[in-house]
Amino acid sequence: MKPYIISTDCMADLPADFIASHQLSVHPLYYQLGDKTYNALENALPEAEFYAKMRNGEMPTTMASNPETIRQSFLKNLSDGYDILHISFSSALSSSYNNSAVTANEVMSEQPGSRIIVVDSLCASLGQGLLVYYACKKKEGGASLEETAEYIEQLKLHVCHQFTVDDLFHLHRGGRVSKATAIIGTIAHIKPVLHVDNEGRLINISKVRGRKRSLITLVDNMEHTMGDYENPVVFISHGDCLEDAEFVKHQIEERLGIHHFLINYVGSTIGAHSGPGTVALFFLGTQR
Repeated sequence: MKPYIISTDCMADLPADFIASHQLSVHPLYYQLGDKTYNALENALPEAEFYAKMRNGEMPTTMASNPETIRQSFLKNLSDGYDILHISFSSALSSSYNNSAVTANEVMSEQPGSRIIVVDSLCASLGQGLLVYYACKKKEGGASLEETAEYIEQLKLHVCHQFTVDDLFHLHRGGRVSKATAIIGTIAHIKPVLHVDNEGRLINISKVRGRKRSLITLVDNMEHTMGDYENPVVFISHGDCLEDAEFVKHQIEERLGIHHFLINYVGSTIGAHSGPGTVALFFLGTQR
């Protein structure tokens, strides 16, 4: 039986050292800012510069994954002697899953005997990254391609996402709130708390007053939903607001006794929609 490689896309927001240490294959997505198009893996702006431009009023636009880029990635992995387990960004938020699944079927029909399994993570940002993390652990423990794919299919609806944003107008741009809600909420210092549901969609679940209260609410919700699940590691992503991510981390340490974390930026392709000041918390729980 051939070895297999775990593949994902850049929407997983995993840091470069994690990608290298686990020998992941990662598909790029693209965004446009001003008159320039950026590959989120190869020539992207540094995250701090990207978010600074957004704070100054520049609004990036994003593009779906490119089927030809996906095809070339799959073909390279196969030519290197690997089968492939690809864990994709949520199908409810992007066409990346569909593009990957269609391309995988085309490649397998052209190369009999090759095996590519594409999983719809129904996750976003480091929620997707957390699912990749557990897939890597399963693979490194000796599980086969099929065993790891089945494991993460069973696990993915237990990957909980809790996040808040600092600027409601970015949610308005993405159609998540009305313009009136954005204006009134901004004046009243209202901060939404959202999650990703079982269909992989972004859903507003509550509103609180003030930034600090919204960050504490993320941890409150984690305490209520994690149940009996052990969380050897918790992932946190942020839209250029590391101090707020660290605040959430310390709350979890003090209240829940968890001490292992991975903290990274919300990448440009998701950050273009969530904006500066986003803080997102990812962990395992009994239900989303």
